[in-house]
Amino acid sequence: MNTGRVAGRAFTACLVAMAVAVVALWPAAPRAQAAGVAAAPAGAGTTTRTALAVDTVIPQGVTVDLVRRTMTLAEGEKRHLRARLEATSTTTGIVGLTQRIRCLDPSGSTVPVVAASARNHEGSDTVTYATPGHLPLFADLLFTAPAAGAYTCVLQGTAYSSLTGSYHLTAVAAGTWLEVDDTDQVGAGWWQNPACESADPTGACTYVGSGPARRDAWVFYDDGTPSRKWEAHPDAVGVSAQANLELTTCYHGTASCAEAMQSHPRGRNAVVDARFEFIQLGTTGHACRTHSTTARRTVTDDAHHAVGYSRLTGIPVDPACGTRNFLLRVYVKHVSGQTVKVDGVQSGVTSLTNGLAVNHFA
Repeated sequence: MNTGRVAGRAFTACLVAMAVAVVALWPAAPRAQAAGVAAAPAGAGTTTRTALAVDTVIPQGVTVDLVRRTMTLAEGEKRHLRARLEATSTTTGIVGLTQRIRCLDPSGSTVPVVAASARNHEGSDTVTYATPGHLPLFADLLFTAPAAGAYTCVLQGTAYSSLTGSYHLTAVAAGTWLEVDDTDQVGAGWWQNPACESADPTGACTYVGSGPARRDAWVFYDDGTPSRKWEAHPDAVGVSAQANLELTTCYHGTASCAEAMQSHPRGRNAVVDARFEFIQLGTTGHACRTHSTTARRTVTDDAHHAVGYSRLTGIPVDPACGTRNFLLRVYVKHVSGQTVKVDGVQSGVTSLTNGLAVNHFA
């Protein structure tokens, strides 16, 4: 990830703007309360939110544990974890920020998968965030216990930059939290796209843009993700699904894309159209009921990495389709500007682009 600052930071930074019908963009969550019970919009039952107790410094090049939650689970039990990290900066320069949800088994070893999201903090003087200078990041993980035991899940933050001098980010207690389901998410499904290392030395990543890149792509469908169908639970009265799509701009000189995909100098930015689809299949394996939401996204070269969050909630399972099978995918089309990389699994364990489907019971 290349986070060096350039002069003239006049670009507009924005995330996703989703059309709302039976679907909705996952909005920036309200400022967190103290640990307590809240509604669980992604699935059945309630969640418990644990907030960061005090503002916490994230020094340069250091990964800091911010919030921890320990759960005792039976083998195969599933929990949806959602995290929010809100950060401020001590510098007007650009500083990379990555948050991770990492779960540890009773021996202290990391249980795959680690969920992550990343974006550059564009400086303490940035006014394009909802709260000036305050960058929020979200991440989601469907954790499945590989064996019975106690598991500790941790929200972590890391800061990094090529800036010289002293600086740090600060995780804001009022807006940093980890939410965990209180009950088993029976039958929930998880999607993640293939391996895609940060610098992509082997050319394994999916790119959408100009030059040698694809003009469009279907994430979780034609990008090398193993083909799969998700079956709603027989007792489910409805389902919900969501996708987190992380994109990185490929400007000249970045260390975050294959060199062949770097089409323009820094400052060109990128615009893409994205459509999230959750499709109930018929008996022939073709679409019976399609549920979707669309967005036009701008990813600036200053932000460099940006994650879009989309959700489809309260979808009825239509018995007329003859099956309870669903297909989840995200269509991404290049509109203008920089080629973008669709970030994938790094180091065999860390997922930056992922999807989640859950059942709703009466």
